[in-house]
Amino acid sequence: MQLRGVFIDDTFAEAFTVRVARVIITARSPRWAREAALKLTGFATSVIGCKCEAGVETELQPSETPDGRPGISVLVMTMAKDELATRLVERIGQTVLTCPSTACYDGLPEAPDRIGVGSTLRFFGDGFQASKVIRGERFWRIPVMEGEFLVQEKFGMQKAVGGGNFLILARSADAALDAAEAAVAAMTPAVGVILPFPGGVVRSGSKVGSRRSKKMIASTNDAFCPTLRGATETALPEGVNSVLEIVINGLDAAAINRAMRAGIAAACREGVVSITAGNYGGKLGPHHFYLRKIMADGAETPA
Repeated sequence: MQLRGVFIDDTFAEAFTVRVARVIITARSPRWAREAALKLTGFATSVIGCKCEAGVETELQPSETPDGRPGISVLVMTMAKDELATRLVERIGQTVLTCPSTACYDGLPEAPDRIGVGSTLRFFGDGFQASKVIRGERFWRIPVMEGEFLVQEKFGMQKAVGGGNFLILARSADAALDAAEAAVAAMTPAVGVILPFPGGVVRSGSKVGSRRSKKMIASTNDAFCPTLRGATETALPEGVNSVLEIVINGLDAAAINRAMRAGIAAACREGVVSITAGNYGGKLGPHHFYLRKIMADGAETPA
């Protein structure tokens, strides 16, 4: 299969099940909502080393938020259920509670599993905190020097999908980055997904484990490193001199499918040789995203 002269590999991206919460941050202005969101999602690219994966999902208009102020929706994901509450309390407590004018709400009210967030953060109020139940949900008002920080007591948690991906194989580093930037721009408007890595792009793709260190959970994906073409079993076609990866996490598989279709289509441009994906033969996770199936509707040349 080819799309605008770019070969689409006959393979699949392999993803795994995670737990997710949606955090709605509001503030007096879009600037302060974004400041809190950027801090909350910092150092949250991969569960391998960051304990969670997080990213900005979308900006929200005042008409879309619980308190009628500008807001931002953030998705936070962990591998284990009991980890998610810990990460939310840590990150909201250190980045949203501390940020001027913000409030924090649950963005998954229909999720059956509920985890305590405000119920823990309230203790920062040192006994001066107060609560109120509105439409069956409890909120905590925590006194701070600016005034009060409002946070919902419990947040919804549900299953989600982490690790959807595709790799851009290009003739040069500039061509790879141009294609990756175009892919990210095409996927950013999608609701229900996040791109957790810096700018949505990964240059240091990894493989499971290490050849030389038993302590390493993951190490460089040498098969896709151009500088190692003569020193390892390469997976790079002739003419490929740079590879970048896009990782997509989503509330469900359908959301990742839509984002991958838009991103791959945008990445098929001059200087790109092929698009492939990372998988481990089906051993990593139960969610498989077949590139040719995803892109079938937009292909120029049938497989």
